[in-house]
Amino acid sequence: MSQVTPPLEKWLAEIKSGPDADRIGMYLMHNGVVRGSSRAGTPVTGMELTYDHAGLASAIERVEQMDGVICVRAWVNEGTLEVGDDIMYALVGGDFREHVFAGLQELVRIIKSEVVAEREAS
Repeated sequence: MSQVTPPLEKWLAEIKSGPDADRIGMYLMHNGVVRGSSRAGTPVTGMELTYDHAGLASAIERVEQMDGVICVRAWVNEGTLEVGDDIMYALVGGDFREHVFAGLQELVRIIKSEVVAEREAS
């Protein structure tokens, strides 16, 4: 189990004191965790997770280009994870609700489909 966690409070402090803070009307955060079952419903005891570090940076840059998205932060765990462990944190801030929801959804989609490689243990 990884003991490293993302600096959520630091992220928000940096963003809120940054030059674009007055443009942000909403923040959304996603925390993905290891479930005790697969999507198919079979029991899971944990997972092995790795990720493409450059791919994560690219995902952040791509989402930052979306309409109304002002800031993006993401952290992905790596290694042997147990049920309940954090898989990822993703944070998107932007001007209006619909832009922020779309940005967070796209960020999580990219991370899950293009950035991480996970193998569930049963």
